[in-house]
Amino acid sequence: MVFDSFFNSVFGFLIEWNPLVALIIISFILTALITIAYKYLTDQELMKSLKAELKSLQSEMKEAKHDTQKLMNLQKQSMEKNMKYMMNSFKPTLFTLIPLLIIFSWLRNSFTNVELNFFGISSWIWVYIIFSILFSIVLRKLLRVH
Repeated sequence: MVFDSFFNSVFGFLIEWNPLVALIIISFILTALITIAYKYLTDQELMKSLKAELKSLQSEMKEAKHDTQKLMNLQKQSMEKNMKYMMNSFKPTLFTLIPLLIIFSWLRNSFTNVELNFFGISSWIWVYIIFSILFSIVLRKLLRVH
């Protein structure tokens, strides 16, 4: 692959030194880049207001569970808000998808035959996912991403 030599020169020494630590560091870097892209490629004020509106609609739906007509109206509004939220969050996905596919191809090639053991988990993808979720939660709080 075209980018293998580049990624090997950047991260190869880490994989040879300690594959688990290398994967954790790579997971942090990728998650940080995705979070930063999400923060700056979305209208954070709009995302925050849409989240608040969705939360409000959810509580209204709980209260209106016996009024079918009102509940259907609230669900329709909720679906519209959800669609708007998803469309706004799609833009960063377009910018990060291709680079992530390239990096994941390299990760698969680099970690397929590497022995990992993180509390009994030996699959690189599961270790990556676990740390990516943890880093994402922390980074989103620190960077105030909505």
